[in-house]
Order: sequence, then structure tokens, then C-alpha cells
Amino acid sequence: MKILACNSNRPLAEAIADYLDLPLTKASVRRFSDMEVFVEILENVRGEDVFVIQSTSFPANDHLMELLVCLDALKRGSARRVTAVIPYYGYARQDRKSGPRTPISAKLVANMITAAGADRVLTLDLHSGQIQGFFDIPTDNLYAAPVLVKDILDQHSRRDLIIVSPDVGGVSRARDMAGRVDADLAIIDKRRERAGVSEVMNIIGDVAGRRCIIVDDIVDSAGTMCNAAAALAEAGASAVFAYVTHGVLSGGAVARVAVAPIESLVITDSIMATDAVREAHNIRQVSIAPLMAEAIRRISEERSVSSLFD
Repeated sequence: MKILACNSNRPLAEAIADYLDLPLTKASVRRFSDMEVFVEILENVRGEDVFVIQSTSFPANDHLMELLVCLDALKRGSARRVTAVIPYYGYARQDRKSGPRTPISAKLVANMITAAGADRVLTLDLHSGQIQGFFDIPTDNLYAAPVLVKDILDQHSRRDLIIVSPDVGGVSRARDMAGRVDADLAIIDKRRERAGVSEVMNIIGDVAGRRCIIVDDIVDSAGTMCNAAAALAEAGASAVFAYVTHGVLSGGAVARVAVAPIESLVITDSIMATDAVREAHNIRQVSIAPLMAEAIRRISEERSVSSLFD
């Protein structure tokens, strides 16, 4: 088994390799002067089981192209099996036609990854489960819930907790989390007037005097989360926290979270933290490296991955 890292999240790749007690495969992933991606694998991979770690986070197109070129290089180097390990799957929110003459980009990206030579995909908390069906190769979608639940229990045990879904679409995720921590469930009913803008309408559930924990899969502009936190505070919540798998946090999101009534936003390291995220007083990262590494080990040894979540 070999672990190869592209450039999107080198710290996570190193942590995974350390957990597995393996060195990272020597490779050069660089740009020509016109910004074309060039990949050179600097050691023999013939007949090897290779795992390529690359989140397609900002800049999404550059990181996606790095992954595709790397997959091609490995297949041409006669690797026995190549698994694309994509902790954060970019374009996942474009998983259906949102209007006339619009693309399903999540499916397009799946086609590209398959065509580039991936034999298997390992990812984390896909925005919607049907994306697994966009691939014609085996796809394992891990869940960050065990990592987040452990932190919730460590930080908030014996508190009067209530888990909050920031929208109707995330109810199943929030319900699962509430069951794991033995807490009640509340739902934010919102109306989105246009993309990137949300308006909180109603809170379904009694949050007065409760410690509210908002759970979601992606925080991008943080508008929805901050609006939800403000609504919960106005409804009498004693404190508001948030746990999110993928901290995209684009644009002014970090500044928005800093002034929102959110005591702590906990994200995973599926996306490498920017300087702004590292310096934020109320944003904290937890590592998914052990979870991803254990899944990689089980795939390589042809053992069950789903049993990780039993």
C-alpha cells in the first residue's frame, strides 16, 4: 500500500500516513509557467495499491485537475489499484438540475474522476447520498459523526443539550446526531430567496434555556448558520455551538462567524485551515485522520468499512 498526497491538504495526508506508519510516496505535483499541472511519481508504483489524498477545495478547479492528472500518472505507472481519497468532494452541492438548462456538475466530476483512472473513491459526508450513485466504481462515503459526537460528549456532557438542524434538508443528519448524544431535536424552518441568501422563519422545537448545537455538513458563507444562531439566541437559548464536517468558509465567512452569537464552531480538517480560520477565536478543528486512515487500511486489507460505524 502506498499513500500519495497532492497539494490541497498536505497536513491531513501526513497525519494519515503517520497513523498508518507509512511514508508518503515521493512525487512532484507542480505547475508549468502557464499554470498547467504536471505530476511526476518519483518511485515505483507497479502492482501497488495506491491511495491519492486530495480534497477538491478552494481553488477547486486547480485541485480537481491535480487529482485527475495524478490518477492518470498512476495508471500509466501500472499501479494495481488506485483509490481517490477525497475528504471534501467539491461540486457536491450541484447534485441535481436546479432550473432549466443547468448542469449536474457533481455527476460530471464523478465521470471525470472515473475516466482519469480511479478504481475506487473514498470520501466523507457527501452533501447528498445519491452522489454515490454518480460513480460507476465502488464508492465509500464515510461519516464524520463519530469524531464530532466524541467532541460533543467531551465538551458538553451532562448539559441540557438540543441538536438543531439549520434547515429541513439536514433533519436526518441532525436526528442521527441527536440519537448518538441522547439529546432532543429542533429544526430551523427557513426560506431562501436566492442562492447564498437565507432568511430564518420559524424554530420547530423548544430551545429556551437549552444549550443548542447546530449540526451541518458544509459551512460556506456561514449566512445560514449565523442567522440560525441569532434566531436561537432570540428564542432564549442559553448558548449556541455549531459542529460542521466541511469548513469551506469562503469570503467573509470567518468574520461573520466571529461576530455571530456562536460560542464555538467546530469543523474537521477535511479542508486545510486558512490563516483566518487558525486565528479565529471561536473556530476549532478536530482531525479526521484516524477515521480516514482506518478506512484506508480496511480497504487495502479487503475488510469491512461500514463496521467502523456499527
